[in-house]
Amino acid sequence: MDSKAIQELIAQYAPDAAAIGLRAATALTMLLVGYWIAKFASGLVRTAMAKRSIDATLTNFIVKLVFCILFALVAIPALGHAGIQTASVIAALGAAGLAVGLALQGSLANFAAGVLLIAFRPCRVGDWVDAGGCSGTVESISLFSTILLTGDYKRIVIPNSQIMSGPITNYSMKPRRRVDLLVGISYDADIKLAKEILERLVNEDERVLKDPAPRIAVAALGASSVDLICRPWVKTDDYWPTYWDLTERIKLAFDEAGVGIPYPQMDVHFHKTEQ
Repeated sequence: MDSKAIQELIAQYAPDAAAIGLRAATALTMLLVGYWIAKFASGLVRTAMAKRSIDATLTNFIVKLVFCILFALVAIPALGHAGIQTASVIAALGAAGLAVGLALQGSLANFAAGVLLIAFRPCRVGDWVDAGGCSGTVESISLFSTILLTGDYKRIVIPNSQIMSGPITNYSMKPRRRVDLLVGISYDADIKLAKEILERLVNEDERVLKDPAPRIAVAALGASSVDLICRPWVKTDDYWPTYWDLTERIKLAFDEAGVGIPYPQMDVHFHKTEQ
């Protein structure tokens, strides 16, 4: 091939090559700028979430999600500017996303519930809760499941969607709790004496808070007993020790004072018929 033919080829394809090179350089610049913007924005999100003490697991997920979304918003136009047909790519990604979403409905529900649990924090690690039909101390909360440790050291893994679909009772959220004791005495017992005994036992216990004041009253007249309520307030950590100790001391004090605690009974009458 002589020099004249080479010059003709260069003259024919040079403009196209220059245009392609310019488009490629522009697309590469867009990608680099988009990457920098996505990195900068995700860093701002991480800083803002760290200031609010949001869980690290949720923070990392949100930061990565923000980065991917922002970078995708720049990458797709950049590829289109470079001459790549992005419509088919977007359609393929959409179809793949739909298929994955249908296949992972349960997992996605658990994931969404996990995000809500971590974001709104109805319970935290170390809290004693009733959730998902189980009771125990929260050992860990992840994006897909929550682990409870029962009182007898059983480890229960509960899907987050099961927890968020029902009520969550958190016994550790508040610094104090009310101890509800229901004590039945016989109908021939001295009510005033029984109330005095309850007041004395409550006042002698140093774990019982003075404010709010304990409440002792007649709750109901039952079928076989007069029911008294005793409601002292204690710190949350002292709830069960106080409950157990007061229950035992009430029984011993009533026995010593002669205050009877009845048990369900039935009177049976026999009628003798003459033959």
